[in-house]
Amino acid sequence: MLQADGGDVELVDVDEETGQVKVRLTGACGGCPMSQLTLKMGIESELKKEIPEVKEVVSV
Repeated sequence: MLQADGGDVELVDVDEETGQVKVRLTGACGGCPMSQLTLKMGIESELKKEIPEVKEVVSV
């Protein structure tokens, strides 16, 4: 979905103790005003669905 719009996401770090996943939005997504919505409603919700240990996804 991101790549179709000229963007992408890069995994930066995973903190297994807190369940926090750090990612970097790149390409068109890096400066997009909708990036936080994409992060929370797209990336975070999908990761939580597939990996219950994920508690939060943050952009760095």
